[in-house]
Amino acid sequence: MTTLHQLRCFLAAYESGSLTAAATRLGHAQPSVSEQVRVLERSLGARLFQRVGRGLLPTEAAHELRPHAEQALAAVSAGQQAVRSVNEVETGTIRFGVFGASRIYLSGAVVLEVLQRHPGVRVELVGRHTTDVLEQLRRGQLEAALVSLPVDDPNLEVNPLIRDELVYASAHADRLSQPVTGPRLGAAPLVLPWASWAQIDTTRSQLATMVEATGRTLQTRVEVEDVETALEVAESGEADTVLGLGMLHLLADRLSPDLGWVPLRPKVFDRFAIVHRTGAVLSPATALMVDVVSARMRAVARGADRLGRVRALR
Repeated sequence: MTTLHQLRCFLAAYESGSLTAAATRLGHAQPSVSEQVRVLERSLGARLFQRVGRGLLPTEAAHELRPHAEQALAAVSAGQQAVRSVNEVETGTIRFGVFGASRIYLSGAVVLEVLQRHPGVRVELVGRHTTDVLEQLRRGQLEAALVSLPVDDPNLEVNPLIRDELVYASAHADRLSQPVTGPRLGAAPLVLPWASWAQIDTTRSQLATMVEATGRTLQTRVEVEDVETALEVAESGEADTVLGLGMLHLLADRLSPDLGWVPLRPKVFDRFAIVHRTGAVLSPATALMVDVVSARMRAVARGADRLGRVRALR
């Protein structure tokens, strides 16, 4: 019966051209390597080497055997690596970057899925805003992250994931009779989240551009730090807000039936991506989180599309 050890000895002898050199390469005694080669020859019923002085000359049979021996050892190595990878996932730490509103998009579902699939893994979801998360990525404090676009950094690899249409939400039905244009948005009493990042927030920037194109300036009546508070104010009727359709889909069961929405015209989208350092090879644990987060975000996008189609049919 041919063994992996015999194949290793054969390949070392084939590549070294000497049993002594093969033994040194493998860290075994020369007689042991020589015996393994002889046993392999007997099991195959073929001579693999011609002895020429102190060296070896491979036979035709050896030339034929070599690629098969290499494939067999490579397959075993790949299997061992696969098992090691599983073990790393089972016991590794996932430190994954997220932006503030990811608690709505991802909720605890992604963490629970990872823990249920791999009970031994440790999870850290880190970040409050895309700007902070990107800085941690650059410093090597995170392996990968879910962020909002755009990201302009040649040292970071960006893998676009989904886009979420921004919509105008209000408790006043008369403000929802038609899509909201730039002039109307510029004149609206608005409550918007991410007050601490208002000057650099990508959603704010897009809305400001939309309004400024009409000769106006984006104004807010209320500034808050999170989407939930903005929606609570909007439900009261004191101000209106703008948020992603995906968020509305996810928060639908918590919202007042008095709160409705219409699209913006022209349409505006938040775009999200998985980002990591250029050329980085993600650990198995982080790669698992990327897969789970990506699947969750795509599911959110499908729910948002359904919500949009339902309104279009009314």
